[in-house]
Formats: sequence, C-alpha cells, structure tokens
Amino acid sequence: MEPYHKLRRKEQEIRDSAELKAILAGTQYVTVAMCRGNEPYLVTLSHGYDRENNAIYFHCAFAGKKIDFLKANNRVWGQALVDRGYVQGRCDHRFTTVQFSGRVSFVEGGEAKRRALAVMIGQLEREPEKVIAAKVTDAAVAKTCIGRIDIEFLSGKRTEKTAEKA
Repeated sequence: MEPYHKLRRKEQEIRDSAELKAILAGTQYVTVAMCRGNEPYLVTLSHGYDRENNAIYFHCAFAGKKIDFLKANNRVWGQALVDRGYVQGRCDHRFTTVQFSGRVSFVEGGEAKRRALAVMIGQLEREPEKVIAAKVTDAAVAKTCIGRIDIEFLSGKRTEKTAEKA
C-alpha cells in the first residue's frame, strides 16, 4: 500500500523496512486509533511484534469498548514512538516513529495463542523463557483475548539527525 501522504522533509524519512520492523520490535507500546461510525477511539497497548508474519499482537478483555469498536470496524492506524527527548535551547525534539495501518483479527486456538503470548512476553522480558514457562498456562491461554494486527502499510520518520546538531 502506498503512503497516504509523502513526507515533506525527505531527510527524516525511514525507508528501510528492516529498520522500521526493528523499531516495532524494540518498543514497549504502540498507540492504535480505531473508529466506529463517526466516533474515534485511541488506545495505547503493550504489544509484541511478530517479524515472521509482519503482525502486532496485543491482549485485551473479551468484552469492552475496544472490542466493540474493532467488531464494528477492524481497520486501525497505529504508531510506535521512540522519544529521544527535547533539546533545550533549540526548540526541537528528537524522536523516531513508525506509523502502520492494518486489520485486526482475534487469535483462536491454544497453540496460536501460546505463540502470540510468547511473542509479547519476548518483546518485554529480559528472560522470556522463565516467564513463558510460569505464565503461559492452559488456564491463562483460555482466559486471554489476543488481537492481531496484520500490517498492510509501514512508514517512519526520524528527527534525531537534525536535532543532534545542537
């Protein structure tokens, strides 16, 4: 899918898809926008990026506002942000973002859920194997709702190169 708008400042664009994916795999949170009718909704989610399937997993309750919105419209737009801080005296901010769009489905089946949970835990934990062994039980898998965003579009922007001239 082509970008919705071209970046005005081309020197800030991240064009390397491997770099975009590495950023998604390295951040702790993504912010996801969704819409139902003419009503927008925005949530910040801990997540796991699955490089093999170019998908983002997140966990949530089986019922609630997020589920209602996603059942009405499964298309989402999201962003991962790496905040590198405000540059004092420059009125400038250093950051890297990855924007993505895609469609949400819900993971079904024990093995698929176990894999998704392992991806999420692997993204956040220093020693994921221990946590996976302790927490990814049959009971936990059964009571966990997992969403999957299949990514259709990725773009990125970095401002740190211009801001670091300070």
